[in-house]
Amino acid sequence: MRLKHLALGLAVATAAYAAVATAQAEDGIYVPLFSYRTGPYSGAGAAIFNGMQDYLTMLNERDGGIGGARLLIEECETGYDTKKGVECYDATKGKNPVIVNPYSTGITLQLIPKAAVDRIPVLSMAYGLSASADGNDFPWVFNPPATYWDGASAFVRHAADVEGGFDKLKGKTIGLVHLDAPYGKEPIPLLEALAKDYGFTLKLYPVPPQQMQNQTSLWLDIRRDRPDWIYMQGWGAMNPTALKEAAKIGYPMDHFVGVWWAGGEDDVRPAGADAKGYLALSISAVGQDYPAVQDILKYVVDKGKSQVPSKDKVGEALYNRGMMNGVLIAEAIRAAQQLTGKKQVTGEDVRRGLETLNISEARWKELGLDGFAAPIHLSCADHNGHNGISLTQWDGAKWTKASGWIEPIKDKVLPLIDSAATNYVNANAGWPKRTEACDKSS
Repeated sequence: MRLKHLALGLAVATAAYAAVATAQAEDGIYVPLFSYRTGPYSGAGAAIFNGMQDYLTMLNERDGGIGGARLLIEECETGYDTKKGVECYDATKGKNPVIVNPYSTGITLQLIPKAAVDRIPVLSMAYGLSASADGNDFPWVFNPPATYWDGASAFVRHAADVEGGFDKLKGKTIGLVHLDAPYGKEPIPLLEALAKDYGFTLKLYPVPPQQMQNQTSLWLDIRRDRPDWIYMQGWGAMNPTALKEAAKIGYPMDHFVGVWWAGGEDDVRPAGADAKGYLALSISAVGQDYPAVQDILKYVVDKGKSQVPSKDKVGEALYNRGMMNGVLIAEAIRAAQQLTGKKQVTGEDVRRGLETLNISEARWKELGLDGFAAPIHLSCADHNGHNGISLTQWDGAKWTKASGWIEPIKDKVLPLIDSAATNYVNANAGWPKRTEACDKSS
């Protein structure tokens, strides 16, 4: 009889423990981060994921999470490999993630068809498929604050400003040095369209992933072609190699502009003084002089809860870029809580939150990030915002602000996005029509 009661007691205790464990698991919002701290892009990847992880951890440490719910943050290592990225997705989707961050255009392309089926929103912040900015055809994919086409158009606008107007681009040659991968090829359709509209010649200089640190012959071709401007869609070890080779042929650095992923400290430092004058697009500011960054130092770094190798890495360009991604995740969750009145939100709720995302100048200030980035406003139809992009310039020791917010050439970008979205849907038989309702606030 005693054994029977003991067994019953153990059963009740086990059930109670399971109930507590389930309650604890439910009392948190699961946010997986697909990171790459290993592999050929690990230097840039580590900086980005330190920023993202530290911002979200700071919210847990300072505020107890978001709206009373702690964030359950888990990294899954992809090595920037598409196959591993899909494996990470398959391994995490059963844990009810409210959002996924592929952090690779190749991985993003694989996850886009899965998002609507699994009802998990994909956030590809300023990367991925440019056409997915169209919320009507891609209701589960979001790529704020700017697409690669916005970035390429902002570069062309800058070149036109320097030359004295868009009409002065006629007869000029613009080169695109790009990683020979889906990410690197993204700007090509937009640049081809602008070349036709403005009369410049576009030259493509692809860099195979296995040749990132061996670009000598490519830059000899550039010396022969003598392009007036160069735009670089590069990543990882490709970027500092390109800057060194550009310096060898005497290419003017103030006519060499990189996308925002080619604007980190590790991209320019290896070239030393030779990189002085190089320009990069930027969607977020650099530095530690923000209350939110100071809170990260106080609540996370100083308490040994960060993976940064040293405090001076906090505030660098790619660290802050990752932190901005953390802000978008957090604000989407916060918006979802406000829309639903629930503390514990789902992926479907966060998708709605993303469609009503509105980070105004005042909101950036409330977040302790006054002037950190341009205002971001998304809607049901517009999942990007096509927001302002700035230029930063390397002075030989640090990045300096080189412009105000540059508006993308929207009258060229938006029709191309509409057309590309239609082409994507037509090329994928059975692509589902949007059935998701629009919230009034969007």
